[in-house]
Amino acid sequence: MSVRKAVYAVISSLLLISLIVGCSEKSKLSTSQEKEQIIKYNLCAEPKTLDPAKANGMPEATVMLQLFDGLTRYDDKQQIQPALAEKWQISEDGLTYTFTLREAKWSNGEPIKAQDFVYSWLRALAPETASDYAYQLYYIKGAEEYNSGNGEKEGVGVKALDDKTLQVVLRAPAPQFLGLTAFQTYYPVYQKNVEQNEKWFTDAELYISSGPFKLISWEHNQKITLEKNPNYWDAKNVKLQKLEIYLIESLQTGFTMFQGNQLDMQNEVAVEELKSLQGSKELQIVPDTSVDYYQFNLSRKPFDDARVRKALAMAVDRDQLVKNVLQAGQQPAYALVPYGFLEGEGKDYRQEGGDLFKQDIDLAKKLLAEAGYPDGKEFPKVTLLYNNNENIHKVAQAVQQMWKVNLGIEVALENVEWQVYLDRQAERDFDITRTAWGPDYLDPMTFIDIFVTDGGNNDTGWSHREYDKFVKEANSTGDQKKRMEAMHSAEKILMDEMPIMPVFFYTHPILVKEDVKGVITPSLATYADFKYAYRQ
Repeated sequence: MSVRKAVYAVISSLLLISLIVGCSEKSKLSTSQEKEQIIKYNLCAEPKTLDPAKANGMPEATVMLQLFDGLTRYDDKQQIQPALAEKWQISEDGLTYTFTLREAKWSNGEPIKAQDFVYSWLRALAPETASDYAYQLYYIKGAEEYNSGNGEKEGVGVKALDDKTLQVVLRAPAPQFLGLTAFQTYYPVYQKNVEQNEKWFTDAELYISSGPFKLISWEHNQKITLEKNPNYWDAKNVKLQKLEIYLIESLQTGFTMFQGNQLDMQNEVAVEELKSLQGSKELQIVPDTSVDYYQFNLSRKPFDDARVRKALAMAVDRDQLVKNVLQAGQQPAYALVPYGFLEGEGKDYRQEGGDLFKQDIDLAKKLLAEAGYPDGKEFPKVTLLYNNNENIHKVAQAVQQMWKVNLGIEVALENVEWQVYLDRQAERDFDITRTAWGPDYLDPMTFIDIFVTDGGNNDTGWSHREYDKFVKEANSTGDQKKRMEAMHSAEKILMDEMPIMPVFFYTHPILVKEDVKGVITPSLATYADFKYAYRQ
């Protein structure tokens, strides 16, 4: 998922999150209950949409995680736990999943039924919905055919056996499927509301959800207010009464508000504040298995030439970027998939795959000359597009200077607000654009399948038959060894063709008041989970 994000060793897949730990003694819990249970959190961006079928960014996912439950939900140890499904059975061949739903209600008090999942998943797959994330449902039998217009919805392998039993048939065994049932595209939506109110996802009065909180107001570009959902099935474990989510893009403004106690938590920290905050208990640098990369628009010259793309990738000093610009323990990225994903026998996928390209200025100059631009001469005017964010701007400036010094080319910079940025990426209205991706589930495929031909989040226009073949192979077997081999092969092709240019692997510096406890900051595609949060 599209995102913004101290070097750390990943020992196991359980070390993919940080829990802002609070004390569990009864005396301290009673203290927390006496305090007003409100948290003010700066998300640092205005969500484009709160429709689970259409959202594809971190800000959107973070808000919706507070508003919805899926069949499952990740806990503070990054383990899948029952949510709207209280239990499930998986057939011996790994193809049929039978979920038993618990007694749960929508925020308006009506019961949540298995039919709600059938409706919601088919809606996300419907061609007219145009969901960027429809492909996350392709593990289900008949889903890809329906979404692509080559099949009927009746052929999709999801069925309500009764009000509380949901049966899902997969096209092939998929070890990652259970984790996907916690992902936003798999959330149920309230059918009557969706069909009767075209703008239901923008209006708090019309918004009906299934999670720990309910939407009270959305003051666009200012603040989203949530309150505890009394109809939530696990309401007894939700301590917060109110969550105010601020949408302030300026990290410096947010920092000033945090210092003035107008905010209790901010999702990101401006680079220039990191040194002054060293040693502060209010600064936390949590693990983050995300990657920052630049995408090239292959429909525009000169990026239709792989030599140009590789030259730009090889001319960037990533060590300098992470040490002197970002300064929070990020790692240089010389491949797509970050560290932190196990591929069997305790082996880390990235360590096994290694670096797939390297910084090489001499080779970069040679490739650029071969493409017809010796020392950058006659290189066309191009622009790097990115979203409003001080840290991203500093990285862009540094990369811009490296391209100028090392290759002799001029690249203009353009930063726009979050929604415009997403729209322009989707419309392929850019030369080069900065992107970041966080995992939607705990498997390397969450990165690899982005770049299949015509993929919903493949904004480059790149297509490669062998790449698609390896992705299909990985998704056609439950054999983890074969899956990982196929994904490594696909990733090598991606880095050889270079439609994208990985820049760095993230860490996640955040600001948190000392009395804020129980917030889960996962490495998955959200910034924070406030289900168990409280003020001590």
